[in-house]
Amino acid sequence: MRLTPLRARLAATVAACLACVPAAAIVGSSTARAVDIVTSKDAPDLASVRAKIKAKEYHAALVELRGLADTHQHADVYSLLGFSLRKTGDYAAALTFYKKALDLDADHKGAHEYLGELHAETGDLAKAREQLAVLAKLCPQGCEEREDLEKVLASAAPETK
Repeated sequence: MRLTPLRARLAATVAACLACVPAAAIVGSSTARAVDIVTSKDAPDLASVRAKIKAKEYHAALVELRGLADTHQHADVYSLLGFSLRKTGDYAAALTFYKKALDLDADHKGAHEYLGELHAETGDLAKAREQLAVLAKLCPQGCEEREDLEKVLASAAPETK
């Protein structure tokens, strides 16, 4: 299969990011339940990736996702790439892939949740709340992604009375 220039650059970027992530960098923070949600019907089969993520095997998920990113330009793939990179401590690369996911699907609930979690983890609660506001508009009746980000924000900054 011949790679387009964009896909070749993306593959090189992912490979470079993965090469910089040490095996000992896995972060043991809580996992979000929303990783189990299938976001769209045209997504590649991500069951194996989701199982690896659920088992906290983030490096194995990254290897599989890198292959998928070579052949699928899809918001779900990029969102899970960002999630796995964030869980290994590579916040800069995670941010890049969350943005790519949102470039492809501005209403991608998982990418908004995970981007909010990244901001909360890095101490930027204002930006995390911005992502929560987007989720509130996307699912005014509530959704798992919104609930998960609300929990992260509640634990990051308990409200004072």
